[in-house]
Amino acid sequence: MKTCLVVDDSSVIRKVARRILEGLDFSILEAEDGEKALEVCKRGMPEAILLDWNMPVMDGLDFLRNMRMMPGGDQPKVVFCTTENDVAHIARALHAGANEYIMKPFDKEIVTAKFQEVGLI
Repeated sequence: MKTCLVVDDSSVIRKVARRILEGLDFSILEAEDGEKALEVCKRGMPEAILLDWNMPVMDGLDFLRNMRMMPGGDQPKVVFCTTENDVAHIARALHAGANEYIMKPFDKEIVTAKFQEVGLI
């Protein structure tokens, strides 16, 4: 079973994402900010990361840059999941190492499609 780390400061978003991803046969890890997510990655890299942009302590972009520099940090497929929808934000996310981009609010069909596009399912 593949593991997905859901990184979002909203417990509601994490719960919705968990329900969707468990339905796609993922084991779920959670973190409420980028700093805690880095701690999770130090213990073991997940195959997938669903990542929010705007979070306290460390935002998604800083997390992504730091995680990509860690041993094995090039492996996880990272899907940004955020309300930031302008082209500049999307370009920055992809340049920092994101594999795909989802807009909030999201549903099972959107998550499934993006995870298929990056080869996770």
